[in-house]
Amino acid sequence: MSTVLLSDAERAELQPMLTRWRRDLHRIPELDFDLPKTMAYIQAALEPLPCEVLSPCESTLCAWFDRGSEHATAIRTDMDALPVTEVTGVEFTSTHPGQMHACGHDGHMSMALGLAHHVARHLDELDRSVLIVFQPAEETTGGAKVVCESGVFERYNVDRIFGFHLWPDLPKDSIASRPGPLLAAANETTVTFTGKSSHIAKADQGRDALQACSHFLIDVYQYIEERQKEEPCLLKFGCMTAGSVRNAIAANARIAGSLRTFSLDMRERARREIAEIADAAAARFGCTAETVYSEGYPPVINNADVFDLAAAALPELDTVPEPLLIAEDFAWYQQYLPGVFILLGTGTGIPLHADTFNFDEDILMRGVETYAKLVRIP
Repeated sequence: MSTVLLSDAERAELQPMLTRWRRDLHRIPELDFDLPKTMAYIQAALEPLPCEVLSPCESTLCAWFDRGSEHATAIRTDMDALPVTEVTGVEFTSTHPGQMHACGHDGHMSMALGLAHHVARHLDELDRSVLIVFQPAEETTGGAKVVCESGVFERYNVDRIFGFHLWPDLPKDSIASRPGPLLAAANETTVTFTGKSSHIAKADQGRDALQACSHFLIDVYQYIEERQKEEPCLLKFGCMTAGSVRNAIAANARIAGSLRTFSLDMRERARREIAEIADAAAARFGCTAETVYSEGYPPVINNADVFDLAAAALPELDTVPEPLLIAEDFAWYQQYLPGVFILLGTGTGIPLHADTFNFDEDILMRGVETYAKLVRIP
């Protein structure tokens, strides 16, 4: 397969459209499932094309290009923004105070719209039908799971899915991925210790929840260090609260953090054993412990067979040497059908979610070209 599918004329036509879509969408960032302006914009951009536009579930749009094939390929993009106040100073800055496309979803949507226009022009050249999914709530509750549960993939006989994310730490215009684990499962982890307060002068009459919590922190970090010898994983706590005054034993202590793992087996094992460590630390000081995990996102694990197909279609695809600790709800799609997630370099080094996040819109063409190759895989 040639490395460039789009003609010079098509590229010249698409590039200003990609820039306009990105900037228009950047001006109207919306959060979670509350995406009326974004959805209206996407629907208007798809309307002239020979596709069925449908909404299979809340705050979701899909563009269905029917090739009459037995199976279909899905492309996923995300629409929601972040509760961040923008300070980029660009002329197309957010018009919604306290909200910003600081994670590149405006670029993701633009690339998907570019693909839609490309597919409309070349549908008769494709072996497969194409379903483009515009989903909500990637940043919050995991809108991907709602899409999967809607039955849309079964309805349209989708048997593989691809997705992109802009990636500041990769060179501009480069694409990269890896077979197997790529991104981590994330489970927000909260441990609450309950003891009994007493004046510190009579400490023996209390049960020190803060001391139990402190010992738990030491023990659990040692545990994670051991587990890392078997498989990459991470547990870090960023918040600990306890007690109310300096001269009284704390009756309660709470520690909050995040567990990151790269396999479902390690996630379940770690969740179970972390709770056991908390219980043991609590019992040592006469306290009790309650360990609570959010459902979180599963790990992004690229299907080996589909990855091989993608790598053959994308000779320019670089390899990510080690799994990354970021989480992404694309993982939910991979629980339902084989999928591959790819990173597209911005080359800026500006962190995702930063209030200064920005990128050169020229990279969006690389995304469209990559998608065009992926939907041509038989």
